[in-house]
Amino acid sequence: MQQLAPSLLTVLALLGSLLTSPASLSAGSDSDLPAVEVTNVRQVFDNGEHNAFTDMIEFKGKYYLTFRTCPGGHMLFPTSRILIMQSDDTKTWKQVDEFSVPKRDVRDPHFLIFKDKLFVYTGTWYCGDSAPKTRTINEHLGYAVWSADGEKWSKPIMLEGTYGHYIWRAAAYDGKAYLCGRRIRHFAKDDQGRELIETAILESDDGLVWKTASLFNERQGDETAFLFEKNGDLLAIGRSGSNPAWVMRSRPPFDHWDRKQLDRYIGGPLLAKWGDRYLVGGRQRKNGKYVTSLYWFKDNQLHEFATLPSGGDNSYPGILVLSPDHAVISWYSSHEKDKDGKTITAIYMADLWLKKK
Repeated sequence: MQQLAPSLLTVLALLGSLLTSPASLSAGSDSDLPAVEVTNVRQVFDNGEHNAFTDMIEFKGKYYLTFRTCPGGHMLFPTSRILIMQSDDTKTWKQVDEFSVPKRDVRDPHFLIFKDKLFVYTGTWYCGDSAPKTRTINEHLGYAVWSADGEKWSKPIMLEGTYGHYIWRAAAYDGKAYLCGRRIRHFAKDDQGRELIETAILESDDGLVWKTASLFNERQGDETAFLFEKNGDLLAIGRSGSNPAWVMRSRPPFDHWDRKQLDRYIGGPLLAKWGDRYLVGGRQRKNGKYVTSLYWFKDNQLHEFATLPSGGDNSYPGILVLSPDHAVISWYSSHEKDKDGKTITAIYMADLWLKKK
């Protein structure tokens, strides 16, 4: 693995792209929402492969970053791996684990702190020995690795109860862990169109053995980010293919859901709380191009405050909230080229600062 520090030219180009973006420093129309300054845009990893799907977390005083790397590219390859990086300061990163699953594509890694352990969950598509010509969620299977100290990691563990589910982001509340799991209705084999994809909340007592807690989308289920409040209220932001995303609310045992469609598509959604404000991130279509954008979420509306340097294959952000006025965001993008003019897909970070009024 090769960890790259950006050249001065790369940093200047990225900053120029950011500062010339008309939405990069706008806090939206709500005057109660703070403006955000985006600084120190940096490329933190490029090894010449396809690097994508980020997440970040703080655990026992250290910072962690995870993402997928694959020599074959974005699609399904048994050569894909998940990397886990560690940092003391969010500036310098070292690799602490790397794992793959034989004959399976690993992707979309997500962190969860549960019962004093740090888990990394990944969905895996069955490939066999090479890139498959067809794919089916029915052959999907979740895996995890975990660590008690962030240094020594388990081997990949198959997640019981996830076969046939495309697992995504995780959350925990009141002694239980939860996963987003997409599946084909009745595990149908003949017609697997998007209308038949439903999304379930899977729950676990140990983070490894799972069962269905509830269905929250019965059609067009997709990537969904969960956020639990202290009283058990659950807020969720769900992608809906290329259609406008959904905001959903429930609470255990998740037998009732309130839903409202938002005003735009969000790919690879991030949902986090920064102080008492809600932050949403992900891919959107802007001026005919796909970019990674960040929003304040208030009163069921998105207020865009930043468009990050991004393009082409991009999004899937992660966030570290470091203080009341400072956060770090990660994402991946393919908007740059190497010295030979070849498009690269690399991992990026930037610092977010709340601007004082």
